[in-house]
Amino acid sequence: MSQGEAQEVERLPLLPSRAPDAHKGDFGRVLVVAGSPGMTGAGCLAALGAQRAGAGLVTLALPAGLHLVAEVKLTSVMSRPLPDPDGPVVGGQAADRVLQWASEFTVVVLGPGLGRRPATADAVRRLVGELPLPTVLDADGLNALAGATDVLQGAPAPRLLTPHPGEMSRLVGRGVADIQAGRVQAAREFAVRHGVVVALKGAGTVVTDGRCVYVNPTGNPGMATGGTGDVLTGMAAGLLGQGLSPFQAMQLAVFTHGLAGDVAAARRGRLSLTAEDVLETVPEVFRLLESYAEPPLPGAVAARLSGG
Repeated sequence: MSQGEAQEVERLPLLPSRAPDAHKGDFGRVLVVAGSPGMTGAGCLAALGAQRAGAGLVTLALPAGLHLVAEVKLTSVMSRPLPDPDGPVVGGQAADRVLQWASEFTVVVLGPGLGRRPATADAVRRLVGELPLPTVLDADGLNALAGATDVLQGAPAPRLLTPHPGEMSRLVGRGVADIQAGRVQAAREFAVRHGVVVALKGAGTVVTDGRCVYVNPTGNPGMATGGTGDVLTGMAAGLLGQGLSPFQAMQLAVFTHGLAGDVAAARRGRLSLTAEDVLETVPEVFRLLESYAEPPLPGAVAARLSGG
């Protein structure tokens, strides 16, 4: 893909319509591959984020030694154990199993709470290179690609990446300050080079597929807390599974996630904001978005929700 000129996107995509006789299989089947000791909550939050974004069916796959966590913690999210002969982490046999399941799902989330063991990094790289499904990569899914981003090129389906500046630094081998000084350029260069969608998180999250660029106006510093990124990752997957394009799914997830965080902060304050607070307010944002018949401007949606 040539650099050329990027189109600045100002309006939000419309939510997919739902037929009166629709069933849950029409709205995407999301598989979340996540978890390692001490970080099972990340996968749970991502799975709930996918549900809140409208996914029809969500399954959380955890290493077998951690599988009962999902069974106890989640109700409407299904769960599956991954083989973990070397301890409760995702490794080679787990990657084999995920590839075997691919035909059953629409979208995959890969990365929340996976940890950084070498076997896990190898499994992630293999899945990125071989999974025939659109895949949203976050957290340790991104860390596994440091020094190995070439695996993204030629992937058999779209790859959507959600790095914060530190993760982006590791992916491109440049300092955080350098990336922050040119956020749009850094995100777009990576998207063009690797043929992916990038959401470079932070104040004014940048979403780009190399051709289009969207700079998000919603969100606040109270969202700088553990788990909010996992919610975003799940939301992007949930929207992608409903038929939005990779760029549109990420754009709408970023906007909705940020606005939900703004609503939650207005009610509870920024200091005590949690990822669960964001999850609780997501439905209000989507309910408002459902009322639009034409693609709206982000500022107009935010003002309407706040009563401005």
